[in-house]
Amino acid sequence: MAYSEQSHSQSSPNHHLTSSTLRPSLLRDRAVAVLERRGSTFGDLSLTQFDDPLLTEHAVFLAVVDIPRHVSMVEFSTAKLMIHVFQLHEDGPAAEELDSSCDTSAASHWMLPNLEFHGVWENLVYDTDIKEKLLNYAETTLLFSDRGVDSNVVSCNRVILLHWYAYGQLVEINSHSLFSKWFSESGKLVQKMFQRIQELIDDSESLVCVLIDEVESLTAARQSAMSGSEPSDAIRVVNALLTQLDQVKRYPNVLILTTSNVTGAIDLAFVDRADIKQYIGLPSASAIFKIFHSCIQELMRAGIISPVQQILDLRCLEMMRLLENEATRLSLRLRDIARKSVGLSGRTLRKIPFLAHALYIQTTSASLENYLSALEKAVAEQFRERRNLSKTDPPSAAHFDTCTK
Repeated sequence: MAYSEQSHSQSSPNHHLTSSTLRPSLLRDRAVAVLERRGSTFGDLSLTQFDDPLLTEHAVFLAVVDIPRHVSMVEFSTAKLMIHVFQLHEDGPAAEELDSSCDTSAASHWMLPNLEFHGVWENLVYDTDIKEKLLNYAETTLLFSDRGVDSNVVSCNRVILLHWYAYGQLVEINSHSLFSKWFSESGKLVQKMFQRIQELIDDSESLVCVLIDEVESLTAARQSAMSGSEPSDAIRVVNALLTQLDQVKRYPNVLILTTSNVTGAIDLAFVDRADIKQYIGLPSASAIFKIFHSCIQELMRAGIISPVQQILDLRCLEMMRLLENEATRLSLRLRDIARKSVGLSGRTLRKIPFLAHALYIQTTSASLENYLSALEKAVAEQFRERRNLSKTDPPSAAHFDTCTK
């Protein structure tokens, strides 16, 4: 859902009420009415309780997402809302095996949208407009496809937005499982994996998203193989992968996403095939504040931090010119803790709120002030551990994500 000077709202039918036959158009109308009664929002919004009995019975949540950074406030009565109604699949991932004699799963397969990924997008925090950029990419490919742009003249991958399809599917490939203990078989395993993917793509009603994590294990530089530091059969693996990517490129209903922590090991021929190459570094202080802010809100909801107190977001603090008073004191303290946390990865930052309670709070619940003290100690402990580990281990690399077809 790309934002185009409009607010996007998601309304999900209750996944426990699978027999509900309520029309999506009626849900949309009721969702708009709820938002208009609320009036406005200063940022992304998620509602799980409604003043409408029909929504209470048939919807799990209503979320307003992807509000641009330059928009300080959204007035629901005047904003152009795009309401997307969907139902979450509850089934977990199915294992895809290439060989019945092998216990290792080659890939995991989800039906989309899936309950397992609910809330993940909203909790991805970046300093730049990476999320908006990816959504705009999808919108542009839709436009090019609609207008019949010849991909042989203007090289673009024809990917159509999810609402054009009856359903979506996500296939996460286990890169390491594609390497056979008999290395010469690895190229054949890559071909088998893409044959399975081809079967999914053949269903024109489905949008297929393929995720290859740690793609460097599949695209180990051919220069290394040629220099003798890698088996010569590594070339076959890379060539097999590139060939399969070229074959699926002509299909409009497949999107391939890859990630890597070791960018220098990726074959350049593979990098050239990526439409979007996005480097994602460590979070800044403002991104860290948003991460901690969301964690504290969740801990308040669960009663781990009690009583509930207001923590202002950065936008509100800046509107108040960062002046310290009783209303802003704890929020500014969280901002200071975020600034002290610069240098930690997003994965580590999400763990720190748990570690703060586990290491420094000996009660089932704590006040916000006491919790912030524990959080500050947990951050300091992370840096102490990093200094000790750095004496023997090099620091981990930042993520490099690519989006290709």
